Amino acid sequence: MCLFALGLAALSPAATRAAAAPTGLQRDVVFTAHAPLARNDVLLHRLLSPLNALRIEQQIPRGAGTLRAWPLDPAQQHFALYVPATLPPDGYALLVFVPPWKQARVPLQWIPALDRSRTIFVSAAASGNDANVMERREPLALLAAFNVMRRYHVDPTRVYVGGFSGGSRVALRLALAFPDLFHGALLDAGSDPIGDAAIPLPPAGLFQQFQQSSRMVFLTGDRDEVRQMQLADASASLEKWCVFDVDSITIPFVGHELADGGYFTRALDALAQRSVPDPAKLAACRARITRGKNSRLQQVQAWADAGKTDAARKLLDQTDAQFGGFAAPDSVRLAHELGMH
Repeated sequence: MCLFALGLAALSPAATRAAAAPTGLQRDVVFTAHAPLARNDVLLHRLLSPLNALRIEQQIPRGAGTLRAWPLDPAQQHFALYVPATLPPDGYALLVFVPPWKQARVPLQWIPALDRSRTIFVSAAASGNDANVMERREPLALLAAFNVMRRYHVDPTRVYVGGFSGGSRVALRLALAFPDLFHGALLDAGSDPIGDAAIPLPPAGLFQQFQQSSRMVFLTGDRDEVRQMQLADASASLEKWCVFDVDSITIPFVGHELADGGYFTRALDALAQRSVPDPAKLAACRARITRGKNSRLQQVQAWADAGKTDAARKLLDQTDAQFGGFAAPDSVRLAHELGMH
């Protein structure tokens, strides 16, 4: 075998893939592979509370079969992509960006920071605030992450989701529901509390992974009063639900505007500065949540056993809204027992 062939054989599949794929600014990119995490059943299981997911599944007309597999066709979607020219030894970082606008674009003022941190940036078209969240915005982000990681050598520990304004609020949902993919979130001028009917907690294993290993970085203009209030609510909520690896950057003299290159650089640096939660603090906080969840479910069971069906159903709905997937599978079992199906 010639030396040239030996050299090719020594290249890893990831390195070979990265070497063949184009770098720089790319527009109107089309991906062709379905993302396993973007299946409709996965989206329902992770992004909705168990009882709401159950209700949607039961709305499928009898005889129509099961829920269709995919919410969209990847070959019909378009993306903007920026890939730095220099591939780091451990692979690129990846930022999947959910925009509030319709176009797929890369903010040009962010490119120097992407080059400096060796971060790939990808954003979908038709994923703005007027698009359906579960049918487009969330699966598009998952589709983008999956296909970029197939095409380029990406460090899986440095895959992040981000957004601006309404897109930031979607990014928070994705970070919570998919901590096995996204290990941090860059939230520019938009956030919400977690652990309610709008943003339910995911199943216990995923929720614990989010608590343990997800890094949340907020960027907010000091004159953006609405988003400052959102940030206060979101931060208190994260603390309540035992999410401690949180950083907040205030941009002076700025209202509701996309971060400039300098503050975007600071946010990317902050994402990489992960802080492992104190084990004792995390354990005590988790125990408090578990006690609250168990107390609710025990009360539902007691009322169900006593024939107080209406009260039990009402409390179970409240428990489902507050604890989401963390209360499953017991909440689903009780729903069936109470005829809520």
